[in-house]
Amino acid sequence: MQIKDVLLAPGNGAFFYDDQVAVRAGVPQDGFIYVGEPVTPGFKAIRVPASSLSVGLVLTDDTAVWGDMMSVQYSGAGGRDPLFDADRISDLTSQIVTRLLDVDAFHYLGACAKVFEPLEHKRLPLAVEYGVSQALLRAAAHLHRKTMAEIICSEFGLPLPTRRVPIYCQSGDAREVNVDKMILKAVDVLPHGLVNAGQKFGVDGQTFMEFVKWVATRTRQIGRPGYHPVLHFDVYGWIGQEIGLEPQRIADFICKVADTVPDFTLNIESPADFGSTQAQIENYAKIVSILDNRGSSARIVVDERCNTLEDIRLFAEAKATHLVQIKTPDVGSIADTARAVLLCKENKVGAYVGGSCTETDLSAQASVHVSVATQADMMLAKPGMGVDEAFSIVGNEQNRLLAMLNHRRAHTENVG
Repeated sequence: MQIKDVLLAPGNGAFFYDDQVAVRAGVPQDGFIYVGEPVTPGFKAIRVPASSLSVGLVLTDDTAVWGDMMSVQYSGAGGRDPLFDADRISDLTSQIVTRLLDVDAFHYLGACAKVFEPLEHKRLPLAVEYGVSQALLRAAAHLHRKTMAEIICSEFGLPLPTRRVPIYCQSGDAREVNVDKMILKAVDVLPHGLVNAGQKFGVDGQTFMEFVKWVATRTRQIGRPGYHPVLHFDVYGWIGQEIGLEPQRIADFICKVADTVPDFTLNIESPADFGSTQAQIENYAKIVSILDNRGSSARIVVDERCNTLEDIRLFAEAKATHLVQIKTPDVGSIADTARAVLLCKENKVGAYVGGSCTETDLSAQASVHVSVATQADMMLAKPGMGVDEAFSIVGNEQNRLLAMLNHRRAHTENVG
């Protein structure tokens, strides 16, 4: 067929893998490292450098197309796959080489279906699906002489997109400096905020509320005229941990936060972790219902306990969120990311193509093509935590893609 060899190359993710359970327990930080013993299986330290593994498909014309495998920052938490082990992933990828050499790479979805069949009755690790599906998408794009977005549109029967997808940046721990960067660059959605520890949330959420108000004030102070971003904060379950796991109290708190920034749309990601997917669905649905009945401008975003395509289906059908973070390495095949966006749209739930700071330039660029093709509601600037690099990688790829699609559209109209 079209693939004649498979290459593997070790790589670096753009940030670090962190043991979320240990971080939530309040371990101290010493500079950039966390002090203490890891809790989550697979971690040798609470914070470890993110590794990745590139898979290259050598096509019959000697072109090599690549995809990158990795896991997310908080691996092994909230029902996710375990910490990325490059040696284990390399061994498993080697076991599917025969499938890759035998597949018809011209037909993207068919190729993914064949390559990702269970191995010894088990689903392949999601990291393998993620990286290999990127490489297969690039292979199909090369063989068709089209963009990756056009392949997604063709395979899913979608029209060529015309609208840019809003970009969401995350601040990491350098919050104030990075918020300023985001405002100066007029980012669509900001700042994430990394509210992942008790001291950042504060007693009764007071520290968090002050930060929300500061971001809104700072936006007005230094933002250009007419700039009006969506404010999006990831609280890593801390509302539930500090306020309690009662949906009414959580909704009350979120409304209180929204009332402090009445001129902005407010997204609250991961307000609480109820311990299982089913409990998360039931309680998030109650929170969403309370906010909707009050006419609040606040929106709930689900992350933890909503990992795979099937999880996303359950949340969307139950209206247990306003917006789903489709965490791309956790979903697996990037074709499933496309399916997830379309599933959210069918159920009138917002689709946010996210991912992780631990990803790479290649995985970020592939995510852009899927986001634009499916017309997601927003997409994450990734990889890394530095704002500038991620915003340029994702933003520039989107602009290049839209220029190419406009050229393609104009050429088709002229020929017609």
